[in-house]
Amino acid sequence: MALLNIRYDFRCPDICPVPVEELYHAAIEQAVWAEDLGFVSVTLSEHHGSDDGYLPSLVALASAIAARTENIHIMLAALIAPMHDPLRIAEDLAVLDRISKGRISVTVAGGYVPSEFEMFGYTTGDRVRLTEEMVETLKAAWTGEPFEFRGRTVRVTPTPYQNPRPAIWLGGSGEKAARRAARIADGFLPTMPEFWDFYRDEVIQLGRDDPGPATSGGVGYLHITHDPDATWAKVAPHALHEMNAYGQWAAESGAATGFEPVEDADALRAMGMHQLISPAEAIDMIKAMGDFDALMFHPLMGGLDPALAWENLRLFETEVLPHL
Repeated sequence: MALLNIRYDFRCPDICPVPVEELYHAAIEQAVWAEDLGFVSVTLSEHHGSDDGYLPSLVALASAIAARTENIHIMLAALIAPMHDPLRIAEDLAVLDRISKGRISVTVAGGYVPSEFEMFGYTTGDRVRLTEEMVETLKAAWTGEPFEFRGRTVRVTPTPYQNPRPAIWLGGSGEKAARRAARIADGFLPTMPEFWDFYRDEVIQLGRDDPGPATSGGVGYLHITHDPDATWAKVAPHALHEMNAYGQWAAESGAATGFEPVEDADALRAMGMHQLISPAEAIDMIKAMGDFDALMFHPLMGGLDPALAWENLRLFETEVLPHL
C-alpha cells in the first residue's frame, strides 16, 4: 500500500472560519490520529511575512507535535536557509530531535519569494551561498565538536538524538539544485517531478547507489466525500486562495513550482490537483499506487474549517482504510 503522509502549512486567510491557533491545535490532534492509523510522516512547511499567516516557525509546531506523538516521523520541508541563523537553527533542531527521540528530518531550501529575502536583508543572489553554508553548518554542528564558522571557532550542544545526525535533504527547482542536492545532501525534494532525473543522474555519476525513479506524490489535495460537488463548493474558495497565493509567488520569482494564478473554481478543479472523490473511488486509486508511492493528505489546506477536515479524515478512516 502507498505510504500515508499528512501535511500542514497553516495558511489562514480572511475566509478561514477559525483563528489560526485553532488550526494549530487541530493539526496536533490530527497528527496523533495519523500516527494511530499508521501514517509514516507529518510534514510542516514554512514561509515568512505572508499575509495569510503561513507558518513561519517550524520548530515550535514540530515540538508540540513531537510531545504528543511517539512514532510518526516529522519532516520539516522546507526550512528556508536565508531566513535562519545556521548556529541557532542547529541548536533548535538538535533539541527537537531529542524531544522526538530521533524522529525528525529537515529539507533545506534556498527560497524563492522576493519579499522574504527583503524581510531578512538578503537578495535571491545570496541563496545558493547561504543554503550551502546551512548544510555545511548543520553537519559540522551536529558532531558536537568545535568547528570553524565565519572565521571563529564554535561548538553546538547538545548533539541530536540520531546518530550520527538527522537526515538533511535539499529542496529546489531546476537542474542546478538537483545536482547540488546529490553532492551535499542526503536526499532531494523537487518542486516538480521532472527535476528528479537530474538528481538521480548526479548520484549515479558520483558512484553511489541509484536512488531509482521518482515516486508518485499522489494529488495535491485529497478529500473523501459522499457528495463531491457539494463539498467542492466549500473547498473551492480555499483551493483558489492556495493556488493563487503560490501562483503569485511563482510569477514574481520565475520559479517552477507548478502553481499559477487561476480565477475560476471550475477551471481549477479541472486541473486535477484537487481530488474530491467517493470512498470507493479512493480505494481504487490507492490500490493502484505502488507500495513506495506517497499519498499526502493536506486536510487544512487554505485555512479550511477543521470540522470539514475531520469529515474527510474520518471517512478515510472508516470507509477507505479498512479495505486497503
